[in-house]
Amino acid sequence: MWFGRLVRDFRASMRYVAIADADEAGLAEKFAVMRPLLDERQWRVYLGTEARALGYGGIAAVARASGASETTVAAGAAEAGDSGAVGALRPGRSRRPGAGRPRAEDSRPGLKEALDGLLEEGKRGDPVSAVTWSTRSLRDVARQMTADGFACSKDVIARLMHEDGWSLQGMSRTAEGRQHPDRDAQFRLINAMIAGFRAAGDPVISVDAKKKEQLGPYHRPGRSWRPGGDPVKVRDHDFPDQEAGKAVPYGVYDIAANTGFVSVGASHDTAAFAVSAIRRWWLAEGQLRYPRAARLLVTCDAGGSNACASRAWKDGLAGLAAETGLEVSVCHFPPGTSKWNKIEHRLFCHITRTWKARPLMTREDAVAGIAATATFQGLKCTAVLDDGDYPEGVKVSDQRMRHLEGRVLDRDPFHGEWNYAVMPAPRPGPAPEPGPAGPDPALPAALAALAGLPDLHDLAGHAWQADREHRLALARGRPRLKNTGRGIRRLAPETVLAAAACHVRLGMTWTLLAQVLGVHPSSISVPGGAAATVLEGLGITARPCQPRITTAAALHDHATALGITINGITRHDSAEQHTTGPGDTPEATT
Repeated sequence: MWFGRLVRDFRASMRYVAIADADEAGLAEKFAVMRPLLDERQWRVYLGTEARALGYGGIAAVARASGASETTVAAGAAEAGDSGAVGALRPGRSRRPGAGRPRAEDSRPGLKEALDGLLEEGKRGDPVSAVTWSTRSLRDVARQMTADGFACSKDVIARLMHEDGWSLQGMSRTAEGRQHPDRDAQFRLINAMIAGFRAAGDPVISVDAKKKEQLGPYHRPGRSWRPGGDPVKVRDHDFPDQEAGKAVPYGVYDIAANTGFVSVGASHDTAAFAVSAIRRWWLAEGQLRYPRAARLLVTCDAGGSNACASRAWKDGLAGLAAETGLEVSVCHFPPGTSKWNKIEHRLFCHITRTWKARPLMTREDAVAGIAATATFQGLKCTAVLDDGDYPEGVKVSDQRMRHLEGRVLDRDPFHGEWNYAVMPAPRPGPAPEPGPAGPDPALPAALAALAGLPDLHDLAGHAWQADREHRLALARGRPRLKNTGRGIRRLAPETVLAAAACHVRLGMTWTLLAQVLGVHPSSISVPGGAAATVLEGLGITARPCQPRITTAAALHDHATALGITINGITRHDSAEQHTTGPGDTPEATT
């Protein structure tokens, strides 16, 4: 109140007299120079000093020359003439405390509490955690506050939210999800492998497939310099064009040389395509840059076309190692850590920058953009087209995988599914285990002599073979196609007929005959039963009053009495404790 009276008294004490136009023009020039250098308070007091210096009519003249109001000039003159008023303001302030419009929360009691309650309803996140956020916009909050009886603008809402620690933020892609317990150990192993290969002068590459790119006039993020009002015109939608197809880039980044190699295909992102890209890099650049290399280190993700569980990936690398003579060592990054693969932030990000704001009309455009990628750190890129067809769903057989696991792959003791080496030449296979010894070639004749069976060879070649083929054709419902050689070891027809004759005429059990022949009882009892039927049809039956031979000792005594030698049968064999075998008949064991 006292300041207002001071201004009125000062203005009343001064008369308004005309000031020359030339003087006002000089004041205007002076004010234009000084205004940017002074704050609000300094400007006001400066105008007041000029008005006091002009005397009567100074307030009006200064107001016209400076563009300020007469009230402001008068207030400045009053402050300049009253040392107490000037000293009442603290340094750094332009106005007295309490001036200006009162804050909304002061003039409307309860506004702050109502805002806190409204924001609490729209919070998201863990209620226990301090990380929360609101999905409402400032205008939505302002409208809701007005509906609740607290009319305020969005600027007031923004100020109050900032005072409470809120801010407008986007999302940060930093959460990696569940981490493998050996993630850090795998990282250390990969770094040690890279350091060891580089120290030895051997190549180290980082490989991965880049996102497939739709070909045609499609929008791409980013901006580029063009004449004003002439942007690149592309489609207003991103629906795929089946005719134009897609570009499938697979990159190979040489860590030591800081060079990139990208193979751009048009088929599918398969393991065969990935191995083909590595092969192209080696033939075009790798073997020239590392002429003495005997091994290659590949670092890659754990999924995709180069997945750690992919059979086709390992089979393709085996072919590459055999072709190039390199020992290919592979280190996979743990699941969920693909962003640490060096090719992501040393090659692919720069290719994306080169492609920005320009549509990829053809695969040639994609290749040209990749080839033009370079950085101040010396990165250079090479790009090639791959017109090969790489169908999906190619399977690798179990037999092939057993060969790779046993003779080609060398898995590391630490997470062998992530770390393994592919040998250029298969390791020597294990020596085959010796099979069971076959029956003595003289056994069929000896058994036939014991049973009194004449013309064994002719009998096996005609009656037995014809009957056997007939029975098998009836059982399978068609003639025999081809002998595959699989299954259990089959006995010769002569051996089966001689054993069946001994079973019929001498009462020898199938178990005893299997011991003599050195086979499983079922290997002689099944074909021997059919052969016994054939012999019965030929009149070869059991002789009356013929002693039955059921033990090895009895067989030895009988053969010795007839002057026949049967190898492998002695007088002291344990066959005395003979038990009934699966092929024995009740009559043979009584």
